[in-house]
Amino acid sequence: MFATPMATFAVSLVCLLTGLILGLIGRIAYDRQKSKSTLASAEEESKKILELAVREAETKKKEIVLEARDHLLRERQEFDDLTRRQRDEFESTQEHLSALDKQLSLIRREHGDAERDFEARRLDLNTRMQAFGRKESELERMLHEERLHLEKSAGLSADEARRMLMKTIEKDARRESADILKALEDETRENADRKAKQVISLAIQRWASAHTAENTVSVVHIPSEDMKGRIIGREGRNIRALENATGVDLIIDDTPETVVLSCFNIFRREVARLSLEQLLQDGRIHPSRIEEVVQKVKDEMEGQIMATGEQACVEANMMGLHPELMRLIGKLKYRTSYGQNILTHTLEVSHLAATMAAEIGANVEVARRGAFLHDIGKALDQDREGTHTALGVEILRKYNENPAVIHCVEAHHNDVELETVEAYLVQAADAISASRPGARRESLETYIKRLKKLEEIAVGFNGVTQAYALQAGREVRIMVAHDLVNDAQASQLARDVARRVESELEYPGQIKVQVIREMRAVEFAK
Repeated sequence: MFATPMATFAVSLVCLLTGLILGLIGRIAYDRQKSKSTLASAEEESKKILELAVREAETKKKEIVLEARDHLLRERQEFDDLTRRQRDEFESTQEHLSALDKQLSLIRREHGDAERDFEARRLDLNTRMQAFGRKESELERMLHEERLHLEKSAGLSADEARRMLMKTIEKDARRESADILKALEDETRENADRKAKQVISLAIQRWASAHTAENTVSVVHIPSEDMKGRIIGREGRNIRALENATGVDLIIDDTPETVVLSCFNIFRREVARLSLEQLLQDGRIHPSRIEEVVQKVKDEMEGQIMATGEQACVEANMMGLHPELMRLIGKLKYRTSYGQNILTHTLEVSHLAATMAAEIGANVEVARRGAFLHDIGKALDQDREGTHTALGVEILRKYNENPAVIHCVEAHHNDVELETVEAYLVQAADAISASRPGARRESLETYIKRLKKLEEIAVGFNGVTQAYALQAGREVRIMVAHDLVNDAQASQLARDVARRVESELEYPGQIKVQVIREMRAVEFAK
C-alpha cells in the first residue's frame, strides 16, 4: 500500500513534466512562426521604404542636374560678358598705346631738336664766357691801376678809405635809426598814453574818495580845569601811570579844558584817548584804576580791529580771507604813511586795480586781492624787523595765499622783477593813490632835497646847460646846447635822465623829463 502512492506520484510527476515540455515546445513553435511572419512583414516594409527612397533620390538627382545646368548657363553667360568687356578694354588700351607711341615719337624728334639747339647755345656761351673772362681780367687790371692812382692822389690806402666810408655809413645809419626810433617812440607813447589815460581816468572816476591827513596828536576835552590836577595826580603819579600804560605823551598846559595826547602810533593814541575819557566819566583816577581801564580798552580795541577788518573785506568784495589776515587789515586803520591812512589807501588801491584789470581784460580777482593785501606788512613793521613788503610776503605765505597774489605784493615796490599784468596794475594803482594831490604830505626838508637832487642829476649830463624842477617836482625841464646835442640825441638824453632818476630818487607817482633844444640867431642892426 505504501508503494502505490509513490508510483502514482511518480506517474503524475512524469505526466506533468511531459505536459510542460510539450507546452514549451508548442510555445517555441508558435513564437518561431510569429517571428517569421513579423520578419516577412518587415522585409515587405523595408522594400517599400527602399523603393520610396529610390524614387526620391531620382527626383532629387533630376533637380540637382537641372540646377547645375542653369548655373552652368549663367556662368557661361557671365564669362562671355567678361570676355567681351576685356576684349573691348584691350582694344581701347591698344588704341591709347598707339596714340602714346605717336606722341613719344614726336617728343623724341622735338628732344633731338632741343639737344641740338642746347649744344649750339652751350658752345656760344662758352665763347662768351671766354670773352667775359678776358674782359674781367682787363677790368681788374684797370681797377687796380685806377686804385693805385686814387691812393696816390688822395694819400690814402684802400683800407683807410674803406674805414672812412664805413664810419660815414655808420654815422648816417645811427642818425637815421635814431630818427626812426624817435618817431616810433613818439607814436607808441602817444597811443599808450591815450589808452592809459582812458583806463586810469575811468578807474579814478569810479573810485574817488576824499583824504584827510592824519595828525600825530589827539585832543581830549575835560569838563573843568580841576580835572587837570586829578589827571596829574599827587607828584604826577597818575599821569606817569597813564603814559607808561599807553606809551603816549600827555601834554597838560594852559589851554583851557583841554588835554593833548601826542604819539606817532595812532593805535596807542586812540587807546589813551578812550582810556582817559572813561576815567573822566568814572571819576576814579589812580594808578591801579588806570591800568585796569587801559587793559579793558585794549581788549575792546582788538574787537574793533577785527570788526574793521571784516567791514573792509566787505567793502572791497574780498571773500575767503583768513581771520588773521583780516585782523591785520583792521590794524591798518591805525597806520599812516605821509599822513595818508593805510586802510583807506588799501581800499582805494583795491578798487583802482580791479577797475583797471576789468578794462584791459586782466584777472580782476588777482588784481583786487593783490592790491588789497599789498600793504598788509605795515601792520607788522612797527613790531618786527624787516620791510613791510618782506613781512607781507612772509605772512601771506604762512597762510597759503595764491602765489599770483603774493607776487603782486612782493613786486609792488620793485623788490623783484614784475612778471604779470596784475602786478603792474597793483603797482600803478598804488602810485595813483599815493601821488594824487592831497593824498600824502611830506616834510619841507625832504621835498627841497628831492628837487635839488633832481636838478643835479639832469645837469650832470654832457650838453646840458640848465635844468629846472617844476610842478612840485613832477616835471624837470632840461635846456641843452643845440650845437652839442641834436634831435635824436635829445630823445636819448631824456631816456637816460629818466632811468637815472628812477635808480637814484624815491618819489611818489612819476616825473616827466622834458628836454628842450633850440637855436637862436641874434644880430643887431646898426
